[in-house]
Amino acid sequence: MAIVRPSNFASALHAGARLQALSTAQKGIALFISLVLLLVLTIIGVSSVQTTSLEERMARNAHDSVLAFQAAEMALRQAEEWLIANPPETTDFSNNGTGGLWTAAPFGVTPRWETGGVWGAATTVEVPVTVANVDSQPRYMVEFLATIDQTADRYEVGRGYPILNETINIFRVTARGVGGSDTAQVLLQSSFGLIEN
Repeated sequence: MAIVRPSNFASALHAGARLQALSTAQKGIALFISLVLLLVLTIIGVSSVQTTSLEERMARNAHDSVLAFQAAEMALRQAEEWLIANPPETTDFSNNGTGGLWTAAPFGVTPRWETGGVWGAATTVEVPVTVANVDSQPRYMVEFLATIDQTADRYEVGRGYPILNETINIFRVTARGVGGSDTAQVLLQSSFGLIEN
């Protein structure tokens, strides 16, 4: 055991008092630094939760848009198949869209598919196949646009053209699909020509 001499003893007491004073001051700084670090970590955590929530909403909206597009595409194909299987007479089309068959709106007038309430039960046709996970089932309308008389080149007769003159009825098919919520809506259109026999 070491022997403490009086001169060393006084300086040891003085050094111990200084260490005790420093450690007391450092305890307050350590608390402040730890609170600042805790605040920074909390801000980082809240920010990451908000980012994750935003990405989840974006993914859900993208999924709704894809569902709406697929539903509209299904309605478009269904309408085209219906036109091929049941070629309508041009007299079947009207300005009130009975059965989803419309005459084309005159130039400068709001298009039929943008008219309010047009996607109701009587003026459009609901696809007969049920689509899962959508807010409402896809629908379509068919507009009669024009009749074109086409004269084929006489040298093409016998090369896939059995006659010289063909009458082609041109239709515009507009299909509407809705995603998982009513806010995701897609409209698709195609022009479709049928040769009269």
